[in-house]
Amino acid sequence: MKKTIITIERQYGSGGSIIGKLAAEKLGIKCYNRQILEMTAERCGIAPEYLENAEENVPTSFLYSLLLSANPARTMEENLPLSDKVFLMESRIINEIAENEKSFVLVGRCGNYILEEKGCFSVYIYAAPDARVKRAVEEYGVSENKAENIMKKADKRRETFYNVNTGKTWQDKDQYELCLNSAVLGDELCAEIIVKAYQEYNARFAEE
Repeated sequence: MKKTIITIERQYGSGGSIIGKLAAEKLGIKCYNRQILEMTAERCGIAPEYLENAEENVPTSFLYSLLLSANPARTMEENLPLSDKVFLMESRIINEIAENEKSFVLVGRCGNYILEEKGCFSVYIYAAPDARVKRAVEEYGVSENKAENIMKKADKRRETFYNVNTGKTWQDKDQYELCLNSAVLGDELCAEIIVKAYQEYNARFAEE
């Protein structure tokens, strides 16, 4: 299947969002990241800040069981924890975008899993912990004494959200077409490599 969509999963502080935006600009296509969350929040009638916490958190089985037992008459989707509802709604929005737009870049949100059947070129951006802490401090404005802890917590949330919703392993590089170390390559070169690899892949597909 021709891969017309680029999906990017990324470690916290690796610059995946910036790289995704750069790649999209080079290709002349849209890049979706936080916009998916904002669209979900609008449909749910909830502030994006509230959904952001639920987006990458999975409830405990005890709380989920308690919710089910307290509301036996509700539909299955209504019974789902907020984090699961967010994933379902985001999946619908992402699929709607894929139906209406030929090509785009999607950062995060289990994109390679959601769009697997539609055809996507999946990328994983990573970097050494010290480089990610440095970026968090210098570019994200995170306090130096809190940066490492924030990085670890963010990665854990992303990993849990991805693993639970996809049944796959977030950091398993075998499931991605392309894996790039942004600390070694830099943001601009990563974006250039993504664009080149994406174009070469599709050109090869067209010849077959």
